[in-house]
Amino acid sequence: MSASTSGRLGWTVFTPPLAAAVLAVSWGSHPRPLAASLIGLALVGAVVSGVHHAEVVAHKVGEPFGSLLLAVAVTVIEVGLIVMLMVSGNGDTATLARDTVFAAVMITLNGIVGLALVVAAIRHHLAVFNPEGTGSALATVITLAGLTLVVPAFTTSEAGPVLTGSQLTFAALASLVLYASFVFTQTVRHRDFFLSNTTSTPGGWASADDADGDGHADPPTDREAWTSAFLLVLSLVTVVGLAKVESYSIEDAVDWLGFPHAVVGVVIAMLVLAPETIAAVRAALLDRVQTSLNLAYGSAMASIGLTIPAIAVASVWLDGDLALGLEPLQLVLLVISAVVSVLTVVPGRSKPMNGVVHLVLLAAFLLLTVAP
Repeated sequence: MSASTSGRLGWTVFTPPLAAAVLAVSWGSHPRPLAASLIGLALVGAVVSGVHHAEVVAHKVGEPFGSLLLAVAVTVIEVGLIVMLMVSGNGDTATLARDTVFAAVMITLNGIVGLALVVAAIRHHLAVFNPEGTGSALATVITLAGLTLVVPAFTTSEAGPVLTGSQLTFAALASLVLYASFVFTQTVRHRDFFLSNTTSTPGGWASADDADGDGHADPPTDREAWTSAFLLVLSLVTVVGLAKVESYSIEDAVDWLGFPHAVVGVVIAMLVLAPETIAAVRAALLDRVQTSLNLAYGSAMASIGLTIPAIAVASVWLDGDLALGLEPLQLVLLVISAVVSVLTVVPGRSKPMNGVVHLVLLAAFLLLTVAP
């Protein structure tokens, strides 16, 4: 392997095959705690390396396609984790999809956005971004969350926060239409609204990757891009398989700690969004706040717009109801987050205080999930 490829990809070249080997050895087993911990490490490594390889490919295709690719890759992992846990879990999984999607929305709207704004504003005095592009992204996220998570809490055709077949079909189709419309706007019609003032990369590459000294990271070579594309696919397949193996252990751990079952959804969301959070913070450090917000809102949008339709299709083969409607406490947190997000985005620039407000909302969400 060339020095360039080794520097760009590093340990993530070996992690997906190693995780795949762990999957081959553990498939079909119900691992004990020690073995489950080792498998969990392999699962985390596969997730982190998978999103890293998505970053490499994303850097090759450029912005805003790069952020879009990252969001889709993360969503594929999320859907795989949800479906595997719903199929293999031994607890009540009716609300797992809802809890995971809601956690992803709260983490992106408040966690990723909050960290990016704080980091950028402290380092560069103000965090500056395009309110037109960011505003349309936020509006799409709020509409998606409203149709798929809020409306089911108030429908009356079915008992509980459950949609009828026709209502679920509409929610899934509406999600796809909204997501496709935004992607067209972001990548074709109004692409300039989603670009930073400087040429950006989704992960914020280090200066060591700037071989020509032009101040920007050099795009990966074709060999690096194709290597990452293969390893990305291998990582996605491995993550889904390891999630199936770990499904009982995750739920057993939550039960042993005495936490509500919604914590499982938070664990999934935090796991798949951790690398994306790192990428957004790195971009913010380089004063590419628009890239950070593209990652945050793009992930929230994909988490709803792609996950809900996928789960809707999977529900045909899954036993039990699919509860999507939020609980009253969750509704309150979502409304507050939406209002604060609008106030943050409208000016097009942010002080550290704005980011702190979002981070406090995230902390409140995490606390109230563990101790409602």
